[in-house]
Amino acid sequence: MYVYDQYDQQIVDERVAQYRDQTQRYLQGSLSDAEFLPLRLQNGLYVQRLAPMLRIAVPYGLLNTGQVRKLASISRDYDKGYVHVSTRQNIQLNWPELAEVPDILAELASVQMHAIQTSGNCIRNTTTDQFAGVAPDELADPRPYCEIIRQWSTLHPEFAFLPRKFKIAVCGSAEDRAAIHNHDIGIELVANEHGEIGLKVLAGGGLGRTPVIGAVVCDWLDKKHMLSYLEAILRVYNQHGRRDNKYKARIKILVKAMGVDAFRAAVEREWQALKDGPTTLTDEEFDRASSYFTEPQYESFEPAAASAALEAACVANPIFGNWVTRNTRAHRKDGYRSVTISLKATGFAPGDVTAEQLELIAGMADAYSFGELRTTHQQNIVLADVPANRLEQLWQELQAAGLATPNIGYLTDMICCPGGDYCSLANAKSIPVAEAIQARFEDLDYLYDLGPIELNISGCMNACGHHHIGHIGILGVDKKGQEFYQICLGGSQSKQASIGKILGPSFKQEDVPDVIENILQTYVSLRTEEESFLETYRRVGIDPFKEKVYAESH
Repeated sequence: MYVYDQYDQQIVDERVAQYRDQTQRYLQGSLSDAEFLPLRLQNGLYVQRLAPMLRIAVPYGLLNTGQVRKLASISRDYDKGYVHVSTRQNIQLNWPELAEVPDILAELASVQMHAIQTSGNCIRNTTTDQFAGVAPDELADPRPYCEIIRQWSTLHPEFAFLPRKFKIAVCGSAEDRAAIHNHDIGIELVANEHGEIGLKVLAGGGLGRTPVIGAVVCDWLDKKHMLSYLEAILRVYNQHGRRDNKYKARIKILVKAMGVDAFRAAVEREWQALKDGPTTLTDEEFDRASSYFTEPQYESFEPAAASAALEAACVANPIFGNWVTRNTRAHRKDGYRSVTISLKATGFAPGDVTAEQLELIAGMADAYSFGELRTTHQQNIVLADVPANRLEQLWQELQAAGLATPNIGYLTDMICCPGGDYCSLANAKSIPVAEAIQARFEDLDYLYDLGPIELNISGCMNACGHHHIGHIGILGVDKKGQEFYQICLGGSQSKQASIGKILGPSFKQEDVPDVIENILQTYVSLRTEEESFLETYRRVGIDPFKEKVYAESH
C-alpha cells in the first residue's frame, strides 16, 4: 500500500495545524458559521442531527493494522467506542466533539491518514474492488490507477470548488464490484487485441434525486492519457455545470442536458489542449505506483492437496464449511482464500464495528493476512490473503468476536446509511428498518434458498445507502411529518447496471418487513430452477410483485 514520503507528511501535518487554528478562531467567535462551514467541510467534518460527524479517508479501502489500531484508539478516546464503514470505503465517527477534531486529525496524521476531501464540492475518495490484486477474474490491478488519481486529485486547486461533489471508481475485473456505472466518472480497465491495457471511460452516472446510469464517453483510452482525459472531463464540468441549483449541479445533469455526444465532443476539444502535456503518464510513473502494491511473501501450496484439505475440513465441521462457502472466495494464488468479515450481525447497525472488534481484526490481519485489510462498498471488511489451511483457526476467532455471520451476499448483508438516527438530512430512520428485516429473516437456511439478494436502505433522496441499485431498495420519505418507506425493485450495480423501479405508494415503518416478505414470496412462486431474484424480476417485471404487495396491504 502507498506510504507517505516526507512531502506528503509535511502537507498533512501543516493541514492539521491550519485547521486547529481555524477551529480555535471559530470557537472564540472570530469566524462566523458561514466562514467556518467550507473550512470544516474541507477537513471532513459535518454537523449532524445530534453531533458532528467526521469522515476519515481510506483510499480505495486499503488499511494497515497500525492504522486500524489507531482508529480503534481514536473511537475509544474521542467518540463512543465504534466506527462506521461507509459505502465509499471510508470510516466515519458519529460523535466527536468539535473542539477535539484537530486532535483527532493529528492522531490520524501520525499513521498517514487524514480527512481531506471526504466532503465538500471536490473529488472524493476514489474507490475500487475490495478484492483488487487477488481476484481470479482480474484483468489488471486497479489500485495503482486509483493511487495515481488520488495523488493527482488531492488538493488540486482547479477542482477544489466544483459545482458539486465528484466521485470516481475504477474496475479491473470481469465482474464489476466497484459500481462504476453509478459514479460521476467510472473507469473500466480493458485489453486490446495485443493484450495492452487501456481504459473505457464512463461519465455522468450517479444516484441521489435523479439516478442515472453513466454513459460511455471513451471506448478506448491509452492509459498514459488517463489524467489528461479526466482533467478534460472535470474542466467541461467545472465550466458548464450548474451552480444556481445544487439539485441540478451534478455532472449527470450536465451530460443529460447536453446529450452524451455533445458532451463527448466538448471533452474531446478540451482534451486536445491537454493531451501529451505534463500530466501524460510514463511507464516509469506506472511502475512507481505499482511498486506500492507488491505481491506479499505467499507460501507455496500444491493446488490439489490444498483444495482437498480444505474440503475435508469443511466436511468434518459443516458449520465451518458453511462459513467458507458464504464468506470466503477464490484467490488467484493456490492455497489462499479471501475472507469477508460480516459487519451485519442481527441486532447491530450494518457497517458498525466496535473499537474492541477493530483491535481483534487488526490482530487477525497480522496473523493471517500480511498485516493489511480492506473496507468494502458493502460496509464489510476483507482479509484478502488468508492461507486455506488456517481458515478454521481464523473462523474460530471470528466466531468468538461475533464476526462470523455467514451471510455475505444474502438479504441480511444489506447496505444501510446511518439515516435519521444521525443525519440531519434524513427524512426517516434507516437502522431500525434494517434491524427489523434482520430479525424477520434471521433463518439462514431460508436466506440461502432465496439466493443472493442485494437490499439497500437510504434515509433520504441523497441515496447514501444506494437504494436505487439494490435488487430491493428502501427509501425513507417524509409524509406530512411522518416517516414512511418507498420500495423499489430491480436495481443492479453490475456491468448490466439498472435503476430500480418504484413499487408504488410508501409504507409505514412497521409494515416494511411484511412488504419484504411478500416480495420474497412472490419471487419464490415465480422463479425457475436456479434463477436469481434479479433474473426473475427482469423476466416477469414489477407487476406481479406490486399485485401481491398491495393486495396483502389492504
